[in-house]
Amino acid sequence: MDISPQAWTWTELWPHAVVIGVLLSWGLYHFLAPANWRDWAGAGVLQAFVIALYAEMYGFPLTVYVLAGALPLKIPLFHSSGHLWATLLGLGPMGAAIETILGYALLLAGALLVVKGWVRIYFGRGTLVKDGVYGLIRHPQYAGIFLIVLGEIVDWPTIPSLLLSPIIVWIYLRLARREEGRLSERFGSEYQDYREHVPMFVPRRDDLLLFLLGV
Repeated sequence: MDISPQAWTWTELWPHAVVIGVLLSWGLYHFLAPANWRDWAGAGVLQAFVIALYAEMYGFPLTVYVLAGALPLKIPLFHSSGHLWATLLGLGPMGAAIETILGYALLLAGALLVVKGWVRIYFGRGTLVKDGVYGLIRHPQYAGIFLIVLGEIVDWPTIPSLLLSPIIVWIYLRLARREEGRLSERFGSEYQDYREHVPMFVPRRDDLLLFLLGV
């Protein structure tokens, strides 16, 4: 397979991968605040997702390289080829732009949920938080993680990120269920009533606008 000279400039973006990886890793551990080994395990898998993603986005284009050799398609080894949905469907720069806009909209919405969830818990000081974003869904931080992962897959899918995504969803579903068990024991009927009236991850249709506005 011929490697275009422009492909080598991809490796010059490694400083971006390092800076973004460090910043996102800091935000990940700060706002998720792992408290036990299960939380740390979930955060570790999520960090692996981030590192694998940005190492490909601004480092070596492993997924593009593999697909260029495996598929009967001519995929140029340019940085923009990492927008795989547009590249594979032949949608060109406009398709890549749509991918980026949609992907980052999901990513920013997810990050907003993670931060807002953290703020409510931090200032809740150990009480059962039921207002704000917690009045719309029971696990805004985990829902935010799912949106971030989805946004990255929309914008820049890679083989490692596609493999890690279902693992991340499975881990945080289990964490959510364990957390609800602990909250039921601690708050009793108050939490049971809250659980019956507030959805787990997806807000009710009537609350969707408030949810999108990041209440």
